[in-house]
Amino acid sequence: MKRILLIIPAFLVLLISCDGNSTRYRNPFLPDYNFSRDINTNLPLYSGLNSPINPIVIPDDGSGITLIVMKISDSDYRAWDAHCPNQAPSACSLMDVDGVNAVCSCENYTYSLFSGDGAGAYAMKPYRISIIGNNLIRIYN
Repeated sequence: MKRILLIIPAFLVLLISCDGNSTRYRNPFLPDYNFSRDINTNLPLYSGLNSPINPIVIPDDGSGITLIVMKISDSDYRAWDAHCPNQAPSACSLMDVDGVNAVCSCENYTYSLFSGDGAGAYAMKPYRISIIGNNLIRIYN
């Protein structure tokens, strides 16, 4: 009985510490626009997404959001906001892709396109992805 009483507080501490909305992702610099964008990987502009670990930049389509998208496997893609996460959007805040990293030209901070982690107080802003059939992915928030 004493073991159970000791396990319960430890479990509660663990549960509280696993906050899914970490402050690293609550970015005050990047606005939370509602959007949804369908990407057809059969189109030449997006054909780079047919190969794993080949990130591409998808320009703003009028929604105010430029994306960096990378295929990890047939069932796993990652999509990130292409603006530097540690500053307000500006002329130099769009990041460049360098291999499997994104580089902020304003600050020379580097971020992993696998996890979004990098230098500074905030990580890259992630977006959700749904895979629809063999050649369509939907990116949204």
